[in-house]
Amino acid sequence: MEEAAATSTLRFKSNYAVSRKIEPFYKGGRVQVNRDGKFMFCPCGNKLNIIEVETGALQSLQQILVTGSRALLLKQWNWRENQCVRTWKAVHVAPVAAMAFDSTSTLLATGGCDSTIKIWDMIKQYCTHNLKGSSGVVHLVEFHPDMSRLQLLSSSIDYKVRIWDLNSSKCVAVLDGHFSAVTSLAFADGNTLLSSGRDKICIVWDLKTRENKHTVPVYESVEAAVLLPEKGDFSQLGVKKQGLHFVTAGSKGILKVWEVATAACVYSQPVPFELKEEASERSVTQCMLVPERNEIVTVSVEHNIVFYDAQTLQLRKQLAGYNDEVLDVKFLGPADSHIVVATNSPQLKVFELATSHCQILYGHTETILALDVFRKGLMFVSCAKDKSIRVWRMNKDGRVICVAQGLGHAHGVGAVACSRLKERFIVTSSQDCTIKIWNIPESLTSKAKAALISSPETLHAKVTERGHNKDINSVTVSPNDKLIATGSQDRLAKLWSCSDCSLLGVFTGHKRGIWCVQFSPVDQVLATSSADGTLKLWGIRDFSCLKTFEGHDASVLKIIFVSRGTQLLSSGSDGLLKLWTIKTNECVKTLDAHENKIWGLHSNKQDDMVVTGSTDSCITLWKDVTEIEEKEAQAKEEEQIIKEQELSNLLHEKRYLKALGLAISLDRPHTVLMVIKDILKETDGRKHLEENIVRLRKDQKEAVLAFLVTWNTNSRNCHEAQAVVETLLKHEAPETLLQYSGIKPAVESLLPYTERHFQRLSRLLQATMFIDFMWQNMRLGDTARQEDVTL
Repeated sequence: MEEAAATSTLRFKSNYAVSRKIEPFYKGGRVQVNRDGKFMFCPCGNKLNIIEVETGALQSLQQILVTGSRALLLKQWNWRENQCVRTWKAVHVAPVAAMAFDSTSTLLATGGCDSTIKIWDMIKQYCTHNLKGSSGVVHLVEFHPDMSRLQLLSSSIDYKVRIWDLNSSKCVAVLDGHFSAVTSLAFADGNTLLSSGRDKICIVWDLKTRENKHTVPVYESVEAAVLLPEKGDFSQLGVKKQGLHFVTAGSKGILKVWEVATAACVYSQPVPFELKEEASERSVTQCMLVPERNEIVTVSVEHNIVFYDAQTLQLRKQLAGYNDEVLDVKFLGPADSHIVVATNSPQLKVFELATSHCQILYGHTETILALDVFRKGLMFVSCAKDKSIRVWRMNKDGRVICVAQGLGHAHGVGAVACSRLKERFIVTSSQDCTIKIWNIPESLTSKAKAALISSPETLHAKVTERGHNKDINSVTVSPNDKLIATGSQDRLAKLWSCSDCSLLGVFTGHKRGIWCVQFSPVDQVLATSSADGTLKLWGIRDFSCLKTFEGHDASVLKIIFVSRGTQLLSSGSDGLLKLWTIKTNECVKTLDAHENKIWGLHSNKQDDMVVTGSTDSCITLWKDVTEIEEKEAQAKEEEQIIKEQELSNLLHEKRYLKALGLAISLDRPHTVLMVIKDILKETDGRKHLEENIVRLRKDQKEAVLAFLVTWNTNSRNCHEAQAVVETLLKHEAPETLLQYSGIKPAVESLLPYTERHFQRLSRLLQATMFIDFMWQNMRLGDTARQEDVTL
């Protein structure tokens, strides 16, 4: 009974709409944060993206924002309104490499690849200084914070820091101490400067004497150094005494706090246990202090932007600027609050959907190829080219840790599936053509208390079976955990028993390799998708092909069941998603939001959201809008009925002008024609029509003109069309008519049909004249006969 009730209330889906996109917003270059720390500006290709830090929302292009391009142009933007206020030539003869505003945002300094520095007055809008004397690319410019001094500091490829007096446009001092590129300059007060370099040292300079006060060896190539504010409690960072302290960020990928007086490192961020040695892909390229929010922001070489609490260096938020190719994506968390993403890298990314906060999970050493999540949504498994699998668990606070790993495959592990009922086992398949079943110990399940895990447990495969002759692309577990299905490059899908991995049968019929296999959640049916562009449904009992769905023009990479197993969603290598209704075999909707192969496709537990991930680096969240669209269509229909009733009332009351306006707003040419016919039926109908057409607005007249082009093609309605044309020609000046939208095609369409109508009327006139002539002759003959009879 319950099942019958469920089926009766089951509603087929008819459409999905994009509710959100997670796309690349930063691909390298200088990142800037505005003063209050609410917005971040990130270059991405030819675009400049504005990110709202709190929500991760991407905005289009405070006061002043300036961008420099390779085209030797500087652009000034009012970014809140996405307007380019001004564009001017940079006067540099090579691209601009560095830019900086003074503290009042009235002066802008640009350092060029042509060894020169230009200063621009942003208010009067002209170049005030052209400073020459640097050698090579000027990659760093910084104004002295005390504007009364009018000084600019710069560094170029000769590793020296130059101080420029802007009153005389001369270089007044050269600070020589670094042996490699100077990466950042920070002012402690008016007379103390900190410089960092790739030569693994930081130097504190006295700007009065222009001498080196302290040299601090930091044992790593430093990309940025930030001075800690004098006020504030930094005791958790090892700051015990008064005096200068600074934070360094560089090749080791962690932040360190240094005390200038003793040149000692007083605090170092902990490194994840998997990463004891220096990993270049984690190195930090930028570091900034945002005093308003008490935050330190870092940018990594992997394009990740991280926000730390300045007093504890605890992670507050992390945003992923670039995802590369997305190879798989799944919903995660008990309420599907997160998504886990496998990109073309050894790291996993877990996004919290509400805030865009991204956790990066380290563990695999080569590209992660596939993911699967257990039913409760707290544990998931990843498999990679490094021949391993890893089991991860999400804690109550949303933090994800690796709890187990399994080794045993001879090649990269390309597909993985979790048990459906309980967290009991995992099935994997590999390029080595084998299937492995791994048991999960009780200690790892979500029931087990989240004890502190020093290192992941090791899993061992309980069963290994050679499954196919070519790569196995997909593996799945049945809803009752008793069956396993595999799909391979050898064009076959196979059914296996879960208990001992014995072969139960083979599904033969696809003409090319099979990319995906999925069990129906309700029926004893298996769905497969293939590089031959088709989807097939198979009966599990007799291995027969029940249905074939044709419609994709490219390989079908992923399929999932939706609407309680009554519909299918499929994704192709052409970037298209298709929604199929199984009963009717028809493709209900084709969705287009990706530009490349869609490898990731997953539905949430509520079955009202879908997430897709593609090699175009985009992750798209889709919302089921069937119900919304149905309600909108119903409301529209009701509105139409009310309007039609109103129209009939207006015609009955002979309020023709209002009736015409309403019929035009309904956008129904036939209804407008009926109104005009009703007007013409009246006594003095032509006069009434003329009066009403003249009183219409210009946009309404344009609509009527578009309608009458269609009426004029039919001899039944040509009189009404010509009556309106006559009125328009009579009352509108030719210049006004030429301003009408679509006037040219309208005239081109009207001419041939009007000519045809006139020819028809001419023939009709000739025919009536002939009839009249015959009639007159007949009457004459009749009269003559009557006269003869009388005589």
